Amino acid sequence: MPRKTKLVVTLGPATESEEAIAKLLDGGANVFRLNMSHAPHDVAKLAAKRVRKLAADRQLHAAVLFDLTGPSIRTGDVETPHELKTGDLVEFRKSTSEPSIDISTTVNYDGLMDDVSEGKILVVDNGTLLMEIRSRQDDRIVCEVKNNGTLGSRRHINLPGTRLNLPALTDKDRKDLALAVECDADYIAGSFVRDGAHVRELRDAIEALEGNAQIVAKIEDQEAVKHIDDIIRASDAIMIARGDLGIEVDYWELPILQRRIVKRCHELGKRVIVATQLLESMIENPTPTRAEVTDVSNAAYEEADALMLSGETSIGAHPHRCLEALVKISTRIERSGGLGYGKDSQLRDERQKTAQAAVTLVDSLPDARLIVLTRRGVMANHTAMLRPRTSDFYAFAPTERVCRQLALSRSIQAFHVPFAATIDETIQRSIERLRERDLVRPGTPLVIVSDILSDHFTANSILLHHA
Repeated sequence: MPRKTKLVVTLGPATESEEAIAKLLDGGANVFRLNMSHAPHDVAKLAAKRVRKLAADRQLHAAVLFDLTGPSIRTGDVETPHELKTGDLVEFRKSTSEPSIDISTTVNYDGLMDDVSEGKILVVDNGTLLMEIRSRQDDRIVCEVKNNGTLGSRRHINLPGTRLNLPALTDKDRKDLALAVECDADYIAGSFVRDGAHVRELRDAIEALEGNAQIVAKIEDQEAVKHIDDIIRASDAIMIARGDLGIEVDYWELPILQRRIVKRCHELGKRVIVATQLLESMIENPTPTRAEVTDVSNAAYEEADALMLSGETSIGAHPHRCLEALVKISTRIERSGGLGYGKDSQLRDERQKTAQAAVTLVDSLPDARLIVLTRRGVMANHTAMLRPRTSDFYAFAPTERVCRQLALSRSIQAFHVPFAATIDETIQRSIERLRERDLVRPGTPLVIVSDILSDHFTANSILLHHA
């Protein structure tokens, strides 16, 4: 059975070579992520070019996702890491200010002092250090260390429950965005998105550069959770970035939030990616922990569109084994069924109701195939959100870009077929492509749904055909 869950892999030093990318493609990777927090422009540009070439060689439609750094708060450089003990005092100051105590470093966000208050907790370096703000001045804050640890250079700072007045896009983001558009990125991910206005600002910036990328909004803090409906509606897809989100919220609430966001994406008809630390132990180890297997299984059971690997494939010792593990776990879970949130999708127009009718029909016919003819991918995504039970779900689009952008959509296998003047000829071209791939046999029932216009085929139509 074809796998329904799509897989996103992050490229890095372990996987930037042509050989490694080719192996990831052959192993089932659908989307290749470039993390602009770490990828130099020349490396990112070359990696995107390699993905496109190697995917084309294999007649695959793999998408490229540029993940912007976003307005994250980080500490400055230190000559040597500070070994901290409980009770030590640490100062975070503006870059223009001089140290006032022994352990002092700068921060890259000058507005930090205005946003925080005494008594609040700072979470440093992804939760390895906890500090309490003891005093605040115009140009610095002094914090008390709550646990032993090491403070190195450029460590990330989280402030759970604090509204930060950071911009939606930094100067670095805008430079990285220009590169993404130059590389014809299929997706651009906005980091630390806090409301729908941030997503709309990113979209305006992409359009100003004449880019065609779709937007993935990363949910990483409490502000984003608070405005989740607004963000989902403004985005093309959602990424549940559980690393930062798990620091920003009580960790025991994280599984509940994940499930709620997945369900809300189903209801509002937007794709969703579950990301971060899926197979973290495999950065070093050749097999996953049993807890990781269960975590991946839960995300696949929730019928998320995609699962994402980060450090596991970018810097890990076993990137291809990690991908193989995701393939095996998700494929096995799909055979057991899922939560069925697709039934809760809100059908707001005729196109979505047509998609629902097509899914009902194909699921009622033994050995039937589902075919969607789509110019922009909209009808295909509407249909996929209803989570048809069939594993044989094919979308035909007239451009390579639409096919690549469907690489993130659950269940869909996309094919590039130039649309003919008549719908009959387009259907015949599509069926012929499936026959070439040995995906249909004579007499196979085909449920064909389309929203394209033709002299003989009206918009929002369903056709029952036999191969």
